[in-house]
Amino acid sequence: IDLDAFSPSRSLRRSVQRYEIRTDTCFQRVVLACADPTRAHGWINTAILKAYTNLHHLGFAHSVEVFCDDELVGGLYGVRIKGLFAGESMFHRAPDASKVALVHLVSSLRESEGHLLDGQWLTPHLESLGATALPRSRYLQLLAAALR
Repeated sequence: IDLDAFSPSRSLRRSVQRYEIRTDTCFQRVVLACADPTRAHGWINTAILKAYTNLHHLGFAHSVEVFCDDELVGGLYGVRIKGLFAGESMFHRAPDASKVALVHLVSSLRESEGHLLDGQWLTPHLESLGATALPRSRYLQLLAAALR
């Protein structure tokens, strides 16, 4: 996702106001919510949970959590190395909750010298939020800049 070009819709900006955003307060709960076995193409198992929890304790894996009335209703997690954030998974249990998490993440990356938000898979959901496929050469340029 191009951080400079990312521009949430007016309705999504309104949705942001409905929720409380927290970061890194319930990392494992976010990963477990993303691992919901009823989700199609599930890949998060016990070994993955353990590995990412270890990365979280080391300060590399982070979560953005979306709450409504103190209930976790959405979020995302991923790995940050310098200016790169590699998003691993996201979930929602309320309208726009995962999108609200992404809006917060982009804002946070912009404020903290982030250069690249890698969604890894170009899904229709991410495309609706402004994600685009990059040619390999361009991706490698952005990655090199992010890791400096």
